[in-house]
Amino acid sequence: MNDSIVIDSMREVDWPEVRDIYLEGIAAGNATFATEAPDWHEWNEKYITVCRIVAREEGKVIGWAALIPTSSKAAYSGVAELSIYLSAGSIGKGIGTRLLKALINNSEANGFWTLQSGVFPENTASIKLHKKEGFCEVGVRKRIGKLNGRWRDVVMLERRSEIVGID
Repeated sequence: MNDSIVIDSMREVDWPEVRDIYLEGIAAGNATFATEAPDWHEWNEKYITVCRIVAREEGKVIGWAALIPTSSKAAYSGVAELSIYLSAGSIGKGIGTRLLKALINNSEANGFWTLQSGVFPENTASIKLHKKEGFCEVGVRKRIGKLNGRWRDVVMLERRSEIVGID
């Protein structure tokens, strides 16, 4: 594992690099239904402030992960949806594993008991990463949305904490 990789809190100044990585994911076609990246204000409003992290190599952001609330209902306050993206040059180097482990730890420290993720079935590396870190497949949402005129399925994955929400 590369010791020059640092997992750190995401800061507003990281946004241009985070956005560039998100745009790479959009361009690849198997990461998101989004077709363009939001501006900082829109992104900042959507993601949970305490659960945003980046992977840095020599000061450059090469990956990021963050959580989005799944509901405004109090009963779901400990449930969040996960986003994780790596720069194209960082794939296959264990950075996704480090980011996901750190985000899981961060989420549990902040009271989250369930993380969920929706992944295109074609994104086998992401599905494998999630399963390796304790996510289980809970189903497939068939033809749930269109991307570039094509209906897409989404594999739903979920991880239940063994230390938060166990009462």
